[in-house]
Amino acid sequence: MNLYLTVKTLHILSSVLLVGTGFGTAFYLFFANRTGSIPAIAAVSKLVVRADLWFTTPAVVFQPLSGLWLAHAAGWQWTTPWVTLSIMLYLLAGVCWLPVVWLQYETAKMAAATHAAGETALPARYWHFAQWWERLGYPAFLAMVAVYFLMVLKLSLIHISEPTRLGMI
Repeated sequence: MNLYLTVKTLHILSSVLLVGTGFGTAFYLFFANRTGSIPAIAAVSKLVVRADLWFTTPAVVFQPLSGLWLAHAAGWQWTTPWVTLSIMLYLLAGVCWLPVVWLQYETAKMAAATHAAGETALPARYWHFAQWWERLGYPAFLAMVAVYFLMVLKLSLIHISEPTRLGMI
């Protein structure tokens, strides 16, 4: 079995988990919030927190480890423009994602407490946090989409001097 191709496959699968889970959970919570239904918001926000813990967090850790290893194994310098830009965009997404994790946890707690108390409206703090959650999600998602493009289009950003690298891409 080829270690490079195995790690590359896991890298691709974890990137799908990372971006797919992020987009999917954001989609459901965004629209659950628009319903104003406290039971729906409480249920969805609880699942969003769970999905981040189970799927997104392991992928967030695996992505840079596998990506840097793959770049090194393929002979790419980490200072290569597309690699450097990918790292910077990944860090931007991470800077946005870390507060989002905390905001999700807090909004899930507020929604659960509001639902358990039988109240008919979420507190203003919930909506303030939800607004920041959404605002931070856009640049994080766009940064990760840009990273996908950089991974695929790397050949258009630099000149390959060694034909052997083509087999590693």
